[in-house]
Amino acid sequence: MELKTRIVKSAELKNSIIKRLYFDKALSCADLSEVLEKSVPSVSKAITELIEEGFVMEQGYAPSSGGRRPLMYCLQPSAMYIVTVAMDQLSTRIQMLDLHNNPIAETVMTELKLFNNPKALPLLIEYINDYIDASGVARDKIVGIGIGMPGFIDSAKGFNYTYLDSAGQSLTELIAEKTGAPVYIANDSSLIAIAEQKFGIAKNHRDVMVINLGWGIGLGMIVNGELYSGHSGFAGEFSHIPLFDDGALCTCGKRGCLEAEASMLVVAEKAIQGIKDGHISSLKHTDKDPYKVVGNAIMEAANNGDQFAIELLSDAGYKIGKALAILIHIMNPESIVLSGRGAIVGKILLAPIQQALTKYCIPRLVSSTELLISALGFNAELIGTAVLVMENFDKDNKNQSLTTKQLSMEKTSKN
Repeated sequence: MELKTRIVKSAELKNSIIKRLYFDKALSCADLSEVLEKSVPSVSKAITELIEEGFVMEQGYAPSSGGRRPLMYCLQPSAMYIVTVAMDQLSTRIQMLDLHNNPIAETVMTELKLFNNPKALPLLIEYINDYIDASGVARDKIVGIGIGMPGFIDSAKGFNYTYLDSAGQSLTELIAEKTGAPVYIANDSSLIAIAEQKFGIAKNHRDVMVINLGWGIGLGMIVNGELYSGHSGFAGEFSHIPLFDDGALCTCGKRGCLEAEASMLVVAEKAIQGIKDGHISSLKHTDKDPYKVVGNAIMEAANNGDQFAIELLSDAGYKIGKALAILIHIMNPESIVLSGRGAIVGKILLAPIQQALTKYCIPRLVSSTELLISALGFNAELIGTAVLVMENFDKDNKNQSLTTKQLSMEKTSKN
């Protein structure tokens, strides 16, 4: 029993080292000892074994700071792979990343409508399996599948209470059974916030609100350095703040929600109607075109100087700014990041958002909040799903394969 316990503890330490190196990129033995609160000899032994097993490699010596330069260690990028799945209401993207968050295969985007679509879940599973098969990567090298999706998500139990009906079975368990890899799900906006804090423009910020500008308007909240999910796990329903009296009917069944007035789907609807009414624009779309196509075209046209497209986005930005004023008064964040699909027009949105904040926000509060535009943009959700997998790396039973491997080696050496 003592031998098995020692081996399990060793595997847990090794998994913790892999997880830490994923987030910090490169650390010395002393760094790992400090952050993991383990002795230097224990960490050194674990690193040596991880190098032998192909999970870790030496990166070279740290820059000189006056004393002896420490040897730095990083992950072997091809040791394992992460399947990342980013979903919105209209489409799904799938990508495979190595342990340095570099894509090893092309991103595949597939049309997959979630609303009132009973075929959405089996199609999602089919798309994931097809992607893995096409990648040529052995499934035992896939550390996990991370899936970001809109809706009310219970990440711990694996349920989406808005989309992807699984007939009472956990989505994570069901998809894991069909794909042969551990599966983790979370709300898309929460994952975008995590990506921005871990690898994006809000890296190491402790109080940041991340706005997911997509077909809806999502919010991920980092409070005191941690993702804030609220009592039931559903915090951040920014898009359903009722801002407008007798406004348009929202998909949630209520009127006047921010999403029903300022989302990219609404901007696309207004663009189509404006073209019908004779607005001068480079846009030539009709109601026969998918809103996704129209929305993308609006953002491209706005960045190319199309005045009608800029006006549409500016109107949406002002309304978003009005909602952000409420958020700033409640949360007093260090920064607000414009991320997601709409980050590509972030510079256009900044001015009307700032105008609304100036009008509706107490100056002392708004002056201490920095508005930032994401550099990750549309890729943020994909990065966030990889983070989701690695956050759970040292907690998942499948990752105790290191333990099994060590136990086998120990038995062999004793025989």
